[in-house]
Amino acid sequence: MMEEILTYTWVILLGLCVGSFLNVLVYRLPRKINIGLSRSFCPCCRVKIKFYDNIPVISYLLLGGKCRYCRAEIPARYPLVELFNAGIYAYFLWHWGLGWQFFIYAFLASVLVTIIFIDVEFQIIPDMLTIPGIVVGLGVSILPSGIGITSALIGLLVGGGVLYLIAILGDLLFRKDSMGGGDIKMTAMLGAFLGWQKIVLIFFAGALIGLVISIIVMFFSKKVRSTRVIPFGPFLAAAAFLAIIYGDSIISFYISHFFNI
Repeated sequence: MMEEILTYTWVILLGLCVGSFLNVLVYRLPRKINIGLSRSFCPCCRVKIKFYDNIPVISYLLLGGKCRYCRAEIPARYPLVELFNAGIYAYFLWHWGLGWQFFIYAFLASVLVTIIFIDVEFQIIPDMLTIPGIVVGLGVSILPSGIGITSALIGLLVGGGVLYLIAILGDLLFRKDSMGGGDIKMTAMLGAFLGWQKIVLIFFAGALIGLVISIIVMFFSKKVRSTRVIPFGPFLAAAAFLAIIYGDSIISFYISHFFNI
C-alpha cells in the first residue's frame, strides 16, 4: 500500500513538473522564442522568475495568481496545464501500471496537451512538436512490446495521407486553404504511435467530437459564429486520448458485432 502511494506521488509530481515545462512550450513555440535553458520570465515586466516562484501550482496559489514584481495577472492556463498533465499521468498509471505503455503514452499525452493549448490560442500546430513526435513514434514501434515498424509506417501514411487528400479536395472546392499542414503532421504522428486502425478511429471520433462541440460553441458564442475559426487539433487530440485508452476495446467491439469475427 505504501509503495503504491509513493508511486502515485512520484508520478503526479513528475506530471506537474513536465506540465510546467509544457507551459514554456505553449508560450514560446508559437512566438518563436528560444526554448533552451534560459529561465522563465514574466511576459509583462520581463523580470526572470525565481525558482521558488516557479513551483507547479503551489507558486500560483501563493502568489494569488499575480506576478510578484508587477502584479500582472498570471493566466489560469499555467496551473491548468500542470494539473491536466499530472491527472493524465495518474490515470495512465492506474490503467497500465508503471511499464513501457505508461512512459510511451505519457510522452504522447504531453505532446497532445501542448498542441491543444497552442492550437486553441494561435490556430497552429508547431512542427517542433509533430516532426520529432513522428520520429519517436517510429522509434518506439520497434521495441519488443511496440506495434511494429510496419504498422507504424502504415499508420503514418494513413494518418497523414487521408488528411492531405482532404486538404487538396477542400482547397479545390472552396478555393482556399481548408486544412492546416499542422493537422496533417499531427495525424501522421498519431498514426506512427498508434497504427492505422486507431488512426481511423481518431478520424471518426475527432469529426464527431468536433461537430458536437462546434455546434455548441457557435450557438452560444457570437464571436465564434461570426469568424468560424475553430481549430481541429484539439478535437483530434481528444479522439487520440480515447483511442489510446479504449481504442483496442472499441475496435474489438466493432469487429465482433459488425463482421461477426
